Amino acid sequence: MTSPIAKAVASIESRTERRCDVALVLGSGLGSVADELGDACSIPYEDIEGFPVATTAGHAGRLLLGDWCGRRVAVLQGRMHLYEGWRASDIALPVRVLRGLGASQLVVTNAAGALNPDFRPGQIMLIEDHLNFTGTDPLIGPNDDAIGLRFPDMSRAYDPALRQLAKSVLDKHGIEFGTGIYAGVTGPSLETSAERRYYRMAGADAIGMSTVLEVIAAVHAGMRVLGFSAITNMATGDADQQPDTIEDVHRVAVVAGKTLRKALETLLPEMAAKDGNST
Repeated sequence: MTSPIAKAVASIESRTERRCDVALVLGSGLGSVADELGDACSIPYEDIEGFPVATTAGHAGRLLLGDWCGRRVAVLQGRMHLYEGWRASDIALPVRVLRGLGASQLVVTNAAGALNPDFRPGQIMLIEDHLNFTGTDPLIGPNDDAIGLRFPDMSRAYDPALRQLAKSVLDKHGIEFGTGIYAGVTGPSLETSAERRYYRMAGADAIGMSTVLEVIAAVHAGMRVLGFSAITNMATGDADQQPDTIEDVHRVAVVAGKTLRKALETLLPEMAAKDGNST
């Protein structure tokens, strides 16, 4: 029986001969980050066999394959979430397909609320680690040894060498960024003020409804991961906590996305030297 991964890869390969070295997942309001992708092949998710379809506003729902900053890049413009009704394994499928297309590096991005009061909307945060509060894991169920180990180590989920490279390159180019720990929750309801204070006490600096399951799937598949959060709102849960709307989140994500795009344009060429395929 042909696996869902193989079917999806074959479906993509029937439309283009393009492959990729590095893959990007673009979160809410961040789809325009990939506007500079040169001579890209665009494939709607619904045209890829067995591929889950993004239904959330701000997620275009298409795969782009093209060249960016001298790299062969695959971009997921939009992602799937547990709150849409997808299973953890459904959310992992696109990442595994990207691996099947040749990607050895994965850059994940998201829109996130700031639990850390030192952050401000419009900033970007380099993800140092994450806390999985979703209550699930994409590796639950039978393991496919062809993809990865039954019990993958997650102690260095966000590749230390890539993180150090990112810090050096962004500092060199004067790009402002913070660093911190991302907490992934299920959603779609936003957190109560008490929950936000709890997640901060647990050690998280930013919070959102994505990313952690994709990163687990990527590490399981042997990919090296780098992550960024676009800080879109304050989520400290303190006495001055203001109500949030998805419209405001998307508006600020576009602003942070400009900084994120500049960061990626400086980073992608440098990441080639860290590519597991470039030896």
